[in-house]
Amino acid sequence: MNYYTGADFGRSFRIVRKNTIQTAMDIPADKWGFRATPESMSVHEILAHLAASTTWRLKMHRDDRKPSLSFEDFGAYMAATTAYEKGLETRDAVLAALETDGEAFAAYLDSISDDALAETVAFPAPLDPPSKTRFEMLMGAKEHEMHHRAQLMVCQRLLGIVPHLTRIRQEQMAALSAQAPKN
Repeated sequence: MNYYTGADFGRSFRIVRKNTIQTAMDIPADKWGFRATPESMSVHEILAHLAASTTWRLKMHRDDRKPSLSFEDFGAYMAATTAYEKGLETRDAVLAALETDGEAFAAYLDSISDDALAETVAFPAPLDPPSKTRFEMLMGAKEHEMHHRAQLMVCQRLLGIVPHLTRIRQEQMAALSAQAPKN
């Protein structure tokens, strides 16, 4: 039995996406072209990638509800996602897509049943494992986003920006220290 419900999933994805959007807002528009290394994605490219990344999952799991995923299916999903991502040419477009597509994905997660989360999706050989549950595949969206948000936080540090989660923790620690009894 799965103890992590669709409602739990939707709530937790909204938190992850909210933090991504805050990270995006904290990086000035004139720094969105920044790359940590010449061969890495720019801030803009990472954020556009994240904005588009939930769209293929919605198409596969909500719209098509495929019981198996072929290489051809995956290629088609990726082609559509990449085209959408490349169309997010401005900061405003990326921020709007992060908001709207993130909420669409979270709303789907809210609605998914335990039975649907437990469904198995098969993969073609030679992929290993040969199948995963929808739960595991959908959890990949959060893992993917957190991976790229960590890259963005490194970019923030390289740009001299303290990430918002670090600022919040520092403020909490300062408040606790101020409340501590003085010796």
